[in-house]
Amino acid sequence: MTTGNLTSTEETVLETIEDEDIDFLRLQFTDILGVVKNVSVPARQAEKAFREGIYFDGSSIEGFVRIQESDMRLIPDPNTFAILPWRTNEHGAAARMICDVVDTTSGEPFAGDPRTVLKQAIDRANEMGYTVNAAPEPEFFLFEEDEEGRATTQTNDAGGYFDVAPKDLASDVRRDIIYGLESMGFEIEASHHEVARGQHEINFEYDDAISTADNVATFRTVVRAIAAQHDLHATFMPKPIAKVNGSGMHMHVSLFTEDGENAFHDGDDEFDLSETAHAFLEGVLEHAPAITAVANPTVNSYKRLVPGYEAPVYVAWSDRNRSALIRKPAARVPAASRIELRSPDPSCNPYLALAAIIQAGLDGIERGLDARDPVRDNIYEFDEAKRAEHGIDTLPSNLGEAIDAFEADDVVQSALGEHVSEKFAEAKRQEFEDYLVDVSQWELDRYLETF
Repeated sequence: MTTGNLTSTEETVLETIEDEDIDFLRLQFTDILGVVKNVSVPARQAEKAFREGIYFDGSSIEGFVRIQESDMRLIPDPNTFAILPWRTNEHGAAARMICDVVDTTSGEPFAGDPRTVLKQAIDRANEMGYTVNAAPEPEFFLFEEDEEGRATTQTNDAGGYFDVAPKDLASDVRRDIIYGLESMGFEIEASHHEVARGQHEINFEYDDAISTADNVATFRTVVRAIAAQHDLHATFMPKPIAKVNGSGMHMHVSLFTEDGENAFHDGDDEFDLSETAHAFLEGVLEHAPAITAVANPTVNSYKRLVPGYEAPVYVAWSDRNRSALIRKPAARVPAASRIELRSPDPSCNPYLALAAIIQAGLDGIERGLDARDPVRDNIYEFDEAKRAEHGIDTLPSNLGEAIDAFEADDVVQSALGEHVSEKFAEAKRQEFEDYLVDVSQWELDRYLETF
């Protein structure tokens, strides 16, 4: 196999393909809505993919381009090569690589590629002297399938927060998911049953921002695939069951300096947070309504973002309680100083959500913002007058309001870029309008025989 002009990492991938008898490669990317897509090619095309890229029709992908501008190229990132744990048999195995999308006309990174959008946010941080680390806490539900293999909302366990077997009947499923993730290079930090029946959380260790977004996209794919092997359906829908806690994806973020020091830590500060951290935090709070459109991008997201179900809806921060939008977690060592944005949910596009969060925080740093005072009391117990007294605003209550906030925020729109901002807002506005004219089963049950 000829490997001239390839990087050492690319050569290692080619050798692994041969040694592990890989027969197919899935070249993975996401559309602007965060849906994972892939082009499957025979493994023998790997070298061509590295040298030239693999062409595909971009006009068929949500939010990409019109048909007259359709030619796109996938350029695989060899650092993301991983063998798929559920796709091995006597005929060989399959592997995946995450790709960047290139515009074939200009030869430049495609402005509509979410991974490119995040890289631009990271580049801005780098220019300011920072690297970005992030760690998500994705939650999901496991539901039984019906006789035809379709998803139901029937949970397969009666467990609650941190329960163990026999109540937590999904512990074996979580174990298999963790084994699968670890085989793909994940460093798993913890897993447990969440508050609601059938709800689970698996946390993986922090990483640089692009790797974290890649990991979230991979995580969702692995969880679904391995759950299906157990005849279960895994969903990252934020609120699949009424009147119980929904699924969130809290996002921990920190900046590090070029010499490897945590730019968010200051031991002389009351909260162990540096001026940089205070400014970043305030930037995120200031742009929180617009970020919500990106981090909570579905109509269903706003069934989770309501008071009373532990989801953060109040624009404030705290170092003590979890009722605020941003929490400053306790840190045992300086390197662990960080902020935790608690509003995102796992239906979001992780590349776009992180890009919006990063750019909002960097805007706070550039403007030298001072963080507002923390709120240490339980905001869930505040009435409207007390929230007003503390100057606490509320996140958008529905997708329409969130898109309005997004379209009024130049910083967050700039974070996504003109192409993605336009396509994203257009798709989400249409989604909300479709929702408004739909008639739900709740309405039929309540009104059909009453009036």
